[in-house]
Amino acid sequence: MPASRLVDRFEAKAGSCACEAELRRLVDEATRELGFRYFALLHHASLRAPHRDLVRIDTYPEPWARRLMASPLLADDPVHMASTRTNVGFAWRELGSLIRLSLHQRELLEDAGRHDIGEGFTIPVNVPGEPCGSCSFAVGFGHALPEARLLCAEQIGAHAFRAARRLHDYPSAGRHPRLSRRERECLHWLAAGKTDWEIAAILGIGAETVHHYVKRARAAYDVVSRAQLVVCGLRDAWISYDDAIPPNG
Repeated sequence: MPASRLVDRFEAKAGSCACEAELRRLVDEATRELGFRYFALLHHASLRAPHRDLVRIDTYPEPWARRLMASPLLADDPVHMASTRTNVGFAWRELGSLIRLSLHQRELLEDAGRHDIGEGFTIPVNVPGEPCGSCSFAVGFGHALPEARLLCAEQIGAHAFRAARRLHDYPSAGRHPRLSRRERECLHWLAAGKTDWEIAAILGIGAETVHHYVKRARAAYDVVSRAQLVVCGLRDAWISYDDAIPPNG
């Protein structure tokens, strides 16, 4: 089937999936039509701490899934780390150009081969305010990537994750707290490293008032420190890394 028709058909069917089991069957079917054997559609945090709000649908061999979840260095998964370094799909052979691979990460990739997972292709999915995720397709060990279908795989992976997000109610109003304009302004300058006195001078209000706004923002997120508040602000896109890191930092 021509690539454009395959993508169009998948998008239409994915948009009407009513449950994860239905989406799993659809993605598995597309995976094999594309020339791959396995797929993994997931929020990366779902491997460390499974939760009903996190997406995790995959067809990896069960021994490999158990191996991953048992690893104390799961956070170092090279594919997941590389997913935060680019906005387009990438073949696993490109990992070395996206991150600096450690010995452990190289061993992890070699171990995947011993579980019949060969070369792969990953589409990153990073939506502000939501857990980082990706859609990966992999061939069996010793098989070549279907190079002519990678662009098609990228489009199908994006549609698959959109369908999974819908089934998990992303985005959902009220999932994260709302901050007032003043709270956001204080958060912005807090991320830039300003003290309450400096923020007060910038905004033309009292230092005690700044302290009150920051305290109220911490309470909204139920965090105890200002560092945690800044992290929450970055996650929910109230502020950006440009706010927190100087241009030449």
